[in-house]
Amino acid sequence: MPAGPGRSRIRNRTRRRRPARGTSLPHRTTASSSTSSRKHEPAGPAMTGAKLDFVPPRRLRHHHVQSIYPSLPLRRLGVERRAAPLLHHAADVLVDCGDGVRLLAHLTTQESLGLAPATRLAVLLHGWEGSANSLYLLSLGQQLLDAGYDVVRLNLRDHGDSHHLNQEIFHSCRIAEVVGAVHSLQQMNPGKRMVLAGFSLGGNFSLRVGARAAAAGIHLSRIVAVCPVLDPEHTLVRLEQGWALYREYFIWKWRRSLRKKQQAWPDVYQSLDDILGLGNLTDMTDRLACRYGGFPSLTEYLRGYALVGKTLEPLEASPDTRVRLITAADDPIIAASDLDRVARPPNLEITLTRFGGHCGFYEGTSGPTWIEREIVATFEADT
Repeated sequence: MPAGPGRSRIRNRTRRRRPARGTSLPHRTTASSSTSSRKHEPAGPAMTGAKLDFVPPRRLRHHHVQSIYPSLPLRRLGVERRAAPLLHHAADVLVDCGDGVRLLAHLTTQESLGLAPATRLAVLLHGWEGSANSLYLLSLGQQLLDAGYDVVRLNLRDHGDSHHLNQEIFHSCRIAEVVGAVHSLQQMNPGKRMVLAGFSLGGNFSLRVGARAAAAGIHLSRIVAVCPVLDPEHTLVRLEQGWALYREYFIWKWRRSLRKKQQAWPDVYQSLDDILGLGNLTDMTDRLACRYGGFPSLTEYLRGYALVGKTLEPLEASPDTRVRLITAADDPIIAASDLDRVARPPNLEITLTRFGGHCGFYEGTSGPTWIEREIVATFEADT
């Protein structure tokens, strides 16, 4: 289910301004008025730090272009061609998450390519209503495979072709099963250095897995979260009040997913029909969370997977895990200003770029995107 209420304050007004550079900042970075005081720059947390470039060609700087173009179907053929080894050598794996829950993953190993066994394992998480075959996971997965990693592309519950695996419906507070999946993958790959990356809602899950890793006996070397959902209430409002294309797209994909769930479990989900007829994300989320998730209210549900507040403080319990959160000031879905309310344990680094949209960071080339190269570089650092 999507993330939810808050007002969108970020606007893209770059047409007549020289491009600004992004900022990469450690947890100790102090506030500065240099960003928020500039009249025509997007509102966001006031932060300073080492310079980090992401400045796409001018024609690609608009936040909607950045958010949409990298995932357009017209790019699929090229991405799948580049990711052919990842796809052709992938094995389906049903991951035991505990409590009878199973998640579908796709594993591609170095040995399946006829190479020496890997010493490193990368686990990748897609966004809401994406899947293990989302273009960004395929492209990133192939790069990591080329770098010598075994690669697991994990489907969240009811994503990909997995609606039949678990009777209960997906919602974003089902963190225990994702923690269980990562723990199982670690047990299946003893001795391998493990890294984790996620996009959007998958980035949110990745950070929450990191916060629970020490208690669960999970050892992660690196975590990268790209444009993670920070405050679900704010995100839901942005989706409802922002550009209608995003809202209609997610409603369409969610309805399709719910129909698959209904077909897989017809005796359980006959009553989905009234929800399928709703015309906005807020009402759909409210009805599903309360009816099938057991939440007393929409607000309680949305707060259940927020990253703001003290949620990320437990990352400090895994001091050897380096965690990086990367997001863009012009993201039309995630408010960068919510970063001000995220806890800053010593091992968390936040990178805020001027451009990039929502999980875009696209430079117009046919190859890997800037964000994919950054993730690989982060995983490879000090190794």
